[in-house]
Amino acid sequence: MVDVEVIDDPAAAACLLDPVRAELLAELTEPASAATLAARVGLTRQKVNYHLNTLQRHHLVSVAEERQWGGLTERVLIASAASYVVSPTALGAVAADPARSTDRLSAGHLIALAARVVREVGELWQSARRTDKRLATLSIDTTIRFRTTSERADFTRDLSTAIATLAARYHDDTAAGGRPHRLFVAAYPAPPTD
Repeated sequence: MVDVEVIDDPAAAACLLDPVRAELLAELTEPASAATLAARVGLTRQKVNYHLNTLQRHHLVSVAEERQWGGLTERVLIASAASYVVSPTALGAVAADPARSTDRLSAGHLIALAARVVREVGELWQSARRTDKRLATLSIDTTIRFRTTSERADFTRDLSTAIATLAARYHDDTAAGGRPHRLFVAAYPAPPTD
């Protein structure tokens, strides 16, 4: 089981968005049978089996074990991931695209950039996993509380200058065998915490 699975198939995304199936996936972070799940979620075993078969067809669950009970075989299933993200790829032509954004300082542009990150990194990660390789990534996540809007503007200027300086130092279009990396930096007001 991986920590996060990026879903890029529209049918798998639709399957995943069904509330009953999402609840079953949440229960399947640990292996369980249809009978066990039925008792937990308050549905009949047959109804749970129907949903589990659909999840399995879309590779969202897999068989962890099969148990024999007399002449019957009980399947014990597990979710393919601890959590899921739907890639914009699943939305086709209506997916968010930063190229269609006219205001690079808008929240819409930021969301489109984040969607591109999900799409691109999701595709790269799936490819890396198919070949049993690691994907080199870097992420920085922090919170900064600015005292004033002027201080925020100063920080933005300093960060932009620092990134431009680093990019100029390390970027080389002529590097044989070099691989370009996309750098994405964002800032937005942190949502209130409980």
